[in-house]
Amino acid sequence: MARSRPLTLILAGALAAGGLLALTPGAQAADAELARNGGFEAGLDGWTCTAGSGAVVTSPVHGGTKALKATPAGSDNARCSQTVTVKPNSTYALSGWVRGSYVYLGASGTGTTDVSTWTGSAPDWQKLSTSFITGPSTTSVTIYTHGWYGTPAYQADDLSLYGPGGDPVQLPAAPTGLAAGSPTSTTVPLTWSAVSGATSYHVYRGATKIQTVTGTSATATGLTASTAYTFQVSAVNAAGESPKSAAVTATTTSGGGGGGDQGLPAHALVGYLHASFANGSGYTRMADVPDSWDVINLAFGEPTSVTSGDIRFSLCPATECPNVESVAEFKAAIKAKQAAGKKVLISIGGQNGQVQLSSTAARDAFVTSVSKIIDEYGLDGLDIDFEGHSLSLQTGDTDFRNPTSPVVVNLIQAVKTLKAKYGAKFVLTMAPETFFVQLGYQFYGSGPWGGQDPRAGAYLPVIHALRDDLTLLHVQDYNSGPIMGLDNQYHSMGGADFHIAMTDMLLTGFPVAGNADRFFPALRADQVAIGLPASTQAGNGHTTPSEVNKALDCLTKKVNCGSYQTHGTWPALRGLMTWSINWDRFNQWEFSKNFDSYNWS
Repeated sequence: MARSRPLTLILAGALAAGGLLALTPGAQAADAELARNGGFEAGLDGWTCTAGSGAVVTSPVHGGTKALKATPAGSDNARCSQTVTVKPNSTYALSGWVRGSYVYLGASGTGTTDVSTWTGSAPDWQKLSTSFITGPSTTSVTIYTHGWYGTPAYQADDLSLYGPGGDPVQLPAAPTGLAAGSPTSTTVPLTWSAVSGATSYHVYRGATKIQTVTGTSATATGLTASTAYTFQVSAVNAAGESPKSAAVTATTTSGGGGGGDQGLPAHALVGYLHASFANGSGYTRMADVPDSWDVINLAFGEPTSVTSGDIRFSLCPATECPNVESVAEFKAAIKAKQAAGKKVLISIGGQNGQVQLSSTAARDAFVTSVSKIIDEYGLDGLDIDFEGHSLSLQTGDTDFRNPTSPVVVNLIQAVKTLKAKYGAKFVLTMAPETFFVQLGYQFYGSGPWGGQDPRAGAYLPVIHALRDDLTLLHVQDYNSGPIMGLDNQYHSMGGADFHIAMTDMLLTGFPVAGNADRFFPALRADQVAIGLPASTQAGNGHTTPSEVNKALDCLTKKVNCGSYQTHGTWPALRGLMTWSINWDRFNQWEFSKNFDSYNWS
């Protein structure tokens, strides 16, 4: 939310350059075929395809009776790969036959220059070939084929890697050092020590394998509150699976964690009050806010500088807001709202209030200054409305479960400190834009090849780390470009469909950047509200009352859903948020009156 709201969503990241060939000598005559099941006659044996994208078909085929068919999705390029044992300082020839648009063949982990080649269009079978030399200590490489995001299915057949065979792969040892981090009510983070020769790890909950990951960390999700779970990990390579590690037991928290009702009604209306500026809609005094509003977010607390962390708040100056009340009257009106069961929060940020907690000093200043505002005005909690360039992910920060970017880590620590200071009744809400949340289904940070906008999905680690402290998440379903939903279709703002698809993602969960091993768990329905503009003047993507009601009908009753099929029905959906109370007043209270009249049963 901001004083002037236009915002253009820029999806960074373009088609990576293809066709990189290493100019190396061909494989020697004595070389052997190293690719296992390159003709897919044994199904997918030996091959791993991302997100279940691969299947074996009997037509079309290039040779034999079977071939690979792999289908990219919006967030997955249908990569099918195999790790092969090789010798150091040796030459290898890689080839294969493909059909389709934007089909790639390549090798990674060569120890020298990884190679790939591709075709932009192959309506019939086309051969792709490349070669490489392994590094002085390279004993295995990964060969792969993949398509491109959102393109049709491609086919591959008769994949071949010729060169000197490596020494037999030894079964890896059992992992050691398995440890559980701080559980939430539904998740347990796990870490362990790397095992020499392992290419991946299986994670077990009891006797059930729940994940396969390539790194040395994982998060078990979908757990039950106040429940003890036992976990083990095994190491995997081409020789097979190691024995399991020693077991570790962790107990999930009781749930809620201060992120529950906290006195809110079953269905709540949240609004932003322009307390420090007018924004063309006119100033509304706190005492004049109607009883319809259950949570009132004071807009905005802003920093003295982008990186200071020192947040200040003051009432709108009389020169801009002639009818502004005195500070004493404002504080008295807040107490009156609280006596009537309402919650009043300080909202930090907005479009003009960029906040980057890039240092521990800024983090500590944030805690001190926000506490001062809360104490001075007797507020119930904090709303985080970081926009623009406040949050971004550094290169290499690729796992939302274990963030490393200082602006993210410091924000999480600051909010946890505030929560600990004020206790269970502390109300915490967040108002990110779709760019920072749902876009994470497709893009996260700079991406595996770099070049993407590092802000993409940058709220996800904050939401995840604070999910047990979070009272409400109300994503701004406006001022947004088209966003891909879980149906792998793009949805545009302004109608019921957009709100249904975006909210379904929060209540279902989704793989971040298409990585099934990095699944963002669903939030509780009582933690989620839908964010909308109160009028056409308030922001792009205004939704008429009838379309708002259709979205609520679909999400809470599974009626009036249109073409999008939700993954559940959530009668406990908390409610609606709007920018803003002032703009709703400007629009004759259309938004709040519609909320008041909606039949939730």
